[in-house]
Formats: sequence, structure tokens, C-alpha cells
Amino acid sequence: MLDILRSIVTEVNAARSLDQALVLIVERMKTALMVDVCSIYLVDHDSGELVLMASDGLLPESVGYVRLGFDEGLVGLVAQRAEPLNLDNAPDHPRYRYFSETGEEWYHAFLGVPIIHHRKVLGVLVLQQHAEHRYDEDIVTLLVTIAAQLAGAIAHAEASGGIDGLQTQRNLDGYPLRGLPGAPGVAIGRAVAVSAHADVENIPDRPVDDVVAEQDRFLEAVRQVKQDVRAMVDNISDALPAADSALFDAYLLMLDSDTLIGDVTERIRAGNWAPGALRETILEHIRAFNEMDDPYLRERAEDVRDLGRRILLQLQQKNAKGMDYPKNTILVGEEITASMLAEVPAARLVGVVSVRGSRTSHTAILARALGIPAVLGVDDMPVGRINDREIIADGYSGRVYVNAPKEIKKEYRRLQQEERELTADLQGLRDEESVTTDGVHIPLYANTGLLSDIGPSIQSGAEGVGLYRTEFPFMVRDRFPGEEEQRQVYRQVLEAFAPRPVTMRTLDVGGDKALPYFPIDEDNPFLGWRGIRITLDHPEIFLVQIRAMLKAAVGLGNLQLLLPMISTLSEVDEAIHLIRRAHHELLEEGEAVAMPKIGAMVEVPSLLYQIEPLARRVDFLSVGSNDLTQYLLAVDRNNARVAELYDSLHPAVIQALKQVVEGAKKHRVPVSVCGEMAGDPAAALLLLGLGINSLSMSASSLLRIKWVVRSFSRRHAKSLLGKVMAMEDAKEIRAYLTRALEKKGLGGLIRAGR
Repeated sequence: MLDILRSIVTEVNAARSLDQALVLIVERMKTALMVDVCSIYLVDHDSGELVLMASDGLLPESVGYVRLGFDEGLVGLVAQRAEPLNLDNAPDHPRYRYFSETGEEWYHAFLGVPIIHHRKVLGVLVLQQHAEHRYDEDIVTLLVTIAAQLAGAIAHAEASGGIDGLQTQRNLDGYPLRGLPGAPGVAIGRAVAVSAHADVENIPDRPVDDVVAEQDRFLEAVRQVKQDVRAMVDNISDALPAADSALFDAYLLMLDSDTLIGDVTERIRAGNWAPGALRETILEHIRAFNEMDDPYLRERAEDVRDLGRRILLQLQQKNAKGMDYPKNTILVGEEITASMLAEVPAARLVGVVSVRGSRTSHTAILARALGIPAVLGVDDMPVGRINDREIIADGYSGRVYVNAPKEIKKEYRRLQQEERELTADLQGLRDEESVTTDGVHIPLYANTGLLSDIGPSIQSGAEGVGLYRTEFPFMVRDRFPGEEEQRQVYRQVLEAFAPRPVTMRTLDVGGDKALPYFPIDEDNPFLGWRGIRITLDHPEIFLVQIRAMLKAAVGLGNLQLLLPMISTLSEVDEAIHLIRRAHHELLEEGEAVAMPKIGAMVEVPSLLYQIEPLARRVDFLSVGSNDLTQYLLAVDRNNARVAELYDSLHPAVIQALKQVVEGAKKHRVPVSVCGEMAGDPAAALLLLGLGINSLSMSASSLLRIKWVVRSFSRRHAKSLLGKVMAMEDAKEIRAYLTRALEKKGLGGLIRAGR
């Protein structure tokens, strides 16, 4: 069964289109399982019917013709119940319906399994046989597995309008694609499809004006790859046996191949740009290798893929600087990275839409820092198909419109104008104090990590830095930065905000933050070697950083240290010991350093049960709500498939925060929240009621949260908290807090418009 599954999945993944994949599945399943019929029915969502889309065994003329409702026949019953149906004699079942068009009166054994994507039935996969018998469990589980593999491809093809014979949203115009809110705001602009460097599979198609110039660009990239391969051969020829180095000879032969190079140039002449033409050619060659019976030859498909990546990388490097970004660019892609955002001139970038990601992914955090709307987790978005089309991205609702009707576009332009008016009104709060209506001061700090963030953070009225991410100076270098290099960076930040406090988090890499020169390869990086675990294992790295921070703060006195990813008290004790050691050594060297306040991040659930002994050890606590929510709910915050389960207003998260505040209060230790929860108006209202002492967020959120603070009394917030503590569902809690904001006239903070 595993061999059958592996073979079918490989062929389906290599199929040129969904139509071809459906035909391959029914043919291969019928042959491998020795059944008389294998068929696939898909749901036409416009008509609400199941349509026979592929069959090996039923009459060919019935394909695309036979349609039935969810209340008709056994296939309809499988779709209706969304569960497998296994019968030894189908005609005996009360829901059996005879279709003369298919010739199925000859078949008795029936097995149907639903094809489901995100809880939605997309179709039914069916096996039938002449003889009466019940399919065994292995066959049922194999069919369920194939259906699950097929579901994603069908969902994506539906969004792309790529299923011939169905009317399923072939035209995207006017139909909203649905994702998750990433960063607030409304963007109206031109979609520019981008892909990760050397990601051959996800390169979009683009028309090309100058075919000759595009061919020359491709041939120059090939020439450069040849040169690189020859250099590799020279470097390793003495170290590798001839048989192993022959791989590179094969690369050179493929680069001289009329088939490979000729196919790409032919597609360029047909009007596709070089990367798109390369994608089609490489994938075609990969399919050819995957279909070979010889295991050795099948493995050569990866060599072709690697060669394609190398050529594509050369094309991208030569094309990046010349990329044409229109005035109102909305970047769209499978995954939008920081480098992709950085390549767009700031004045031209108005929004971000991504297939992957969620509200707390780094893409969303960066978008909020830049003050641009973002919609993430649009998993059915046809990236290549919406390139260069006008789109609307609603960062509040998570909707994306392609070529929206005039009425919708007019409404969103009105909402944009209201947003501009709201932003202008918020600027008037910049110099106002962050004080509740009953006189409680709630300091609002900025989260930052780039020197370029300093100006916007100060201009937003931040009372200091609640979280300075020190990993950025490490991430932009090809080696660990030295003590003096770090001191200079930290000094600029501390001086810019003095005398306001700056809380610097010690190096927090690992998880989804990797250093190119310090690779960490783990199966589960979020539960692995990261944060304080790395720096305590490498005290030489930690001590250099601490010394740089202490020296940078000389004469300023506004440095505070924050320890990330703490899970045990012993980690705090060891870190404090090293900090004191660095302080003592610097004093001995004649440096006029002062011992800073030391805090710990509460982001690992184990600390919830040790808050009091932790509070006795540190000067302050800072709740990293992003990771705390992720770990409490066991939800990967970067995974769009489960992103809907991720909500910092989950009752368990609120109970955890209450526990932190109460435990810290017993030892008079202040508590701050520095995660994205702090910049969420609904959540900030709840944090006010919980008794959180300060909030830290991206500069773009600060004035919005100041408006919330200045509109409520702490007493009112506590009253709202009392009602919330009795609620059992995050959606109910968010709706309740949203109504409270609306009643105060703050609805414009949580939706488009005022």
C-alpha cells in the first residue's frame, strides 16, 4: 500500500494540471487495486451539485455530464455525511440511484470517501466492482489518504479557475479571497507577485516586451551557472572520486542541452519572461524523470531541480535592481519575507498579501511597523494569476478583492479617506499623557530592533523602548559582531531615547530566527535550542553582548536587560550570575558601568507556576504574549492552517495573565506586555483591566492604544474584565470588547473607516 501511495502521490505532484492529476489517479488506482471502476466527483459550488470529473470504468461520455445533488445517490450521501461509505451490494441501499449514462448497473461493491479541505467537502473519490464484497480496511485508509492529498490541489485550482467543466469561481473579479487580518488598514493598488529566491515552483508568469533581451538575459544566467559549476569542479576534483564528481559533468551537459535550453528559449519567444519559462521547462523535465521506473534515474529529478534553482538565482540577482514597482504596489506571494519588503521603495509599497503567515508572524509584525495593511493566510490565492491586477486588501477583515466592482471600490476609497482623517486626529494625541480617565498612568513603549525605527518611535510619543530586539545586528552580518561593534549600535539607541528607559532583550535566535553563520537544524525549532538556552550554552557570546550593553549605557543610566525564553529558575540564576560577572570585570578594567535592572520574559507556560519565586529574583517581568499564546494553545502562530485557533483573547491566556499579575504584585514587581497583544485595541482594554503596568508595541500602534487608554477608566476596564472572566470562547470575548470600544466611539481602531 505504501508503494502504491508513494507512486500515485509522486505522479499527481508532477501532473501539469489538476485535470491531468484526476485522470492519473483514477487510472492508477484502478490498476493498482485491481478494481473495475475508479471515479472522482467534484462539487460545483455555483450549482451545489456533484459532477463526475474523471473515471476509469464508467462510460467515457458520462464524464462531465453526470451531475447529482448532495441528496441524490450514494455519492451524494458520502458528500452529505462527509464520511466514507463501504457497501458490499450498493443496489440494496435505500439511497442507491441508477444512472443509465454511466453503465453502473453492472457494479455492486461500492466504496466512497469524501475529499475535504478545511472542513469543506470538495468532492468524492469512488471505487466500484462487479462482484459483491466489502473493501478491507487497508483499501479504505489508502483511499482516504489519496483524497486528503488531492484536497489541497483541488482547492487551489478552484481559486485559480483551473478546473475545466466546473463553473467554480473561474472569474475572480468581485469575489473576495479570504485570509486573516495581519496589519490594520485598507490598501488599494497593483499586485506585484514575488517569490522566494530560487523557489522554482512558485515563480509567476509574466509577459515580456523585449523577447531578444529576455533571451540574452537567460543565456547570460546559464553562462554564469556554467562558470560556477566549473569552479566547483576545480575546487573538489582532488577530494572526490571520479564517479562522484561526474555529477557536475552531468550538470554541464544539461546546461549545453538543446532540450533544456531550447525549451526555455522557445517559451520566452512565446511571450513568457525568463523565470516563468524556466519554471515550466524545469518542472516538465522533473515530471519526465519522476515517471521513470529506474530509482537511480528518478533521483536525478532533484539534480534538475537544483540546476533550475541555480539558473533562477542568477536571473533574480540580475533582475532585483531592475524590478519595476508601480506607484501603489501591493506585494503578493506564497510567503513575503523581510528582504522582499526591503526591495520595494518605501514610497511605493502600500500593502502585503501572502498565502502563508498569521497575525503574529514576522511578516505581520514588520508590516505593522511599516504602517502598511497586510492580509495573510490566503491559502487559496492564485499568486501568479493576480499579478499586475488591481486588488483591495482589507487588513481588518482579512478580505482581498481582485478587480473589485465599482461599488466596492468606491466604498473602500471612502473608508480610506476616513482612515486618513482618523490618523490625522490621532497625531493630536502624540504629546498627550497616556493616562486613564481616573488618572492611572499607563506608560506606552515602542518595540524596535532597527536603527531606522528610532525616529518613528520617538515621533509616535513613545515613553521609551519596551523591547529592543538585539538579534538584528547579528542577523545582518556574516559573523558574530564584536564587542565594540555592538557597543556602538546599542549606544545610538540608548542615547536617542535618554533619559527614557530602553529595555534590551539579550540575543534571542533560534525558532524562526536563524543566523546564516550559526545554523541550527532541528525538527521542532520552537521547542528547541533558542533564546537563553543558546546564550547560556555559549557564555562567550552572552558575556560579549552584556559587556557591550553595559559600556554603551555609561553616563546614561537608562538601560534595562531582558532575558528571553526562560523556562526554569536556574536559567535566571545563571544569567544574573554572568551579568554580575561582566559588570565586576568592567569595573576592574576602569569602566564606569552601572548595574542595570534585570527582567525576565514570561512566554513559557512553566513560569506561570513559578511566578512568585521568579518575581523575587528580578526587577520586572515582561509577558511575550505571542509565544505564551502559542505555547499555551499548542498552535504554531506562523501556520495559516491553524491560525484561526490562535487568539490571545483565549480564556486560558487571560487566566495566565491574571496569574502573572497577581503573583508579581505580591513582590511589588511591575509587569509589562510586549507582544502583539499590547497593540491590539480590544486586548489592550483587557490588559488595562488586568492591572498590567505598561505596554510595549510597534510605533504604528502606539497612538491607537493611547486613545484606548485615555478613553476608559481602570475601574471600567476592571468591570469589563469581570464579565470576560465568565466567558468560555475567544470569539465571544473579542465581540464583547469590540462592542465596548464601539460604544466609546473607537470603532475605527478595529475596522475600516471611523
